[in-house]
Amino acid sequence: MLRTLKQEFTRAEYMALEEIAPYKSEYHNGKIYMMAGGTGDHSLVKVAVVRELSERLRRTPCRVFDSDMRVLIELEDLYTYPDAMVVCGEVEYETKKEITLTNPVLIVEVLSQATRVYDRTDKFAFYKQLPTFQEYVLVESTEPHIEVRRKVFGRKWVTEHYKGLDAVVRLHSIDLEIPARDIYEQAAWFK
Repeated sequence: MLRTLKQEFTRAEYMALEEIAPYKSEYHNGKIYMMAGGTGDHSLVKVAVVRELSERLRRTPCRVFDSDMRVLIELEDLYTYPDAMVVCGEVEYETKKEITLTNPVLIVEVLSQATRVYDRTDKFAFYKQLPTFQEYVLVESTEPHIEVRRKVFGRKWVTEHYKGLDAVVRLHSIDLEIPARDIYEQAAWFK
């Protein structure tokens, strides 16, 4: 007789599986979801975002984390791996193991066909539950288009679109400007 796989997992079970799994997965309300891989351009754009943020924030109290670092959204019972995150000031971790952040100020997601709708809707709603979260950057990997969602007046969110290689993306939460060209220059479609 075949045994059915377990449908619900505790956080502890998820953490134990995550330590030995050959891939990263997201945990949400007892369910585990394997994360999809990305294209070459997705990877190149993601690396460029992390590089540009790291370079520009080098001598500040802000720290840049890549997609190897997990974030916990406690109110949503969600563990996930954003493409990039920035924490300014003291870095707060869920445990002493320092593998899960709890206080990002800025989160970046590089969009793909598989995750575009989720990143724009549900995932954004989940991230908004983080008290420290102030800015959400959605980066297209197939064209020069960056969307920045910014919290203003403590609770309202406004959106700005930066299109084209000559655009300069303004990130208020970390007081930074990044030319779109610097993010996209390694993409296969870049001219």
